[in-house]
Amino acid sequence: MMFASFADIADFATHAPSFDALAAEAARSRQNSLTKPQGSLGRLEELAIFTAGWRGTARPTITRAQALVFAGNHGVCEHGVSPYPPEVTVQMVANFEAGGAAINQLCRAAGADLSVIALDLDHPTADFTSGPAMSEAETLDAINRGAAAVDVGADVLVLGEMGIGNSTIAAALAAALFGGAPADWVGPGTGSDASGMARKADVIAKGLARHADAKGMALMAALGGREQAAICGAVLAARSARMPVILDGFICTAAAAVLHGVAPSLLDHCLIGHASAEPGHRKLIAALGKVPVLEFDMRLGEGSGAALALGILRAALECHNGMATFGEAGVREA
Repeated sequence: MMFASFADIADFATHAPSFDALAAEAARSRQNSLTKPQGSLGRLEELAIFTAGWRGTARPTITRAQALVFAGNHGVCEHGVSPYPPEVTVQMVANFEAGGAAINQLCRAAGADLSVIALDLDHPTADFTSGPAMSEAETLDAINRGAAAVDVGADVLVLGEMGIGNSTIAAALAAALFGGAPADWVGPGTGSDASGMARKADVIAKGLARHADAKGMALMAALGGREQAAICGAVLAARSARMPVILDGFICTAAAAVLHGVAPSLLDHCLIGHASAEPGHRKLIAALGKVPVLEFDMRLGEGSGAALALGILRAALECHNGMATFGEAGVREA
């Protein structure tokens, strides 16, 4: 799928594939017939029913799981918002490609095929305190590259990111979308101390003041980055394919939240993989009305928490499909 304008995305929201209530109800009926007290598997049951509704079948399976990590660099880094230089983004992408990062190990353990997409790392976005981070054309290019990276034959999509400075981008997007002071959304990111977090909050305040009128996807152009835009594109492509998405932590969730600003329904097929230890993430999750799959005090990024949550989703579907019903097992129901 390709988007030629921001208006195309708003239009997509009006006719995007929707949750299959009949498939979900059939999955719920199966859950209620399995050899267990009804509701005793808690959120595992909910995850199976959620997946059934989006895949359009009462007994969904995961034959292929795809994981995408998008990487980008940011002009706002010239203000010293991260203790690391942008060159680290390039170095970490090389580490991903060599198989040496946490996300490589977690994807292997969870059975996900990982791809890393570097987005013009030698051409950072502009400093959003002095103008828009990206033009509409640049933003759409990143959105379409994210959409094109999705394998529509997969059964579930895990999303993550890498980009020095992008916790500042996430906090700026969250503040613009849901209000509050920049300090309410700012956290340590890659290890900023108190003075570093104050610097981030000040930079965000300047960006918010300059782009106060930006709404919808124009907000992504004003304050976002290429990896955040690509995440939006991947979320949209997955929706077109009726594919559930597992979002990672604060940065990934804030990127997708821009779509929520266009139409809240655009994130209906998305799960939050985990509640990050980054301070703004729980507030952001609550604003989106979602519940994380896991709470493991992680704040690495890379899609690490989402990959870990994939294992839980697999377990939910194994129980859903593999357990016997009371009738099959010859067990008397209450």
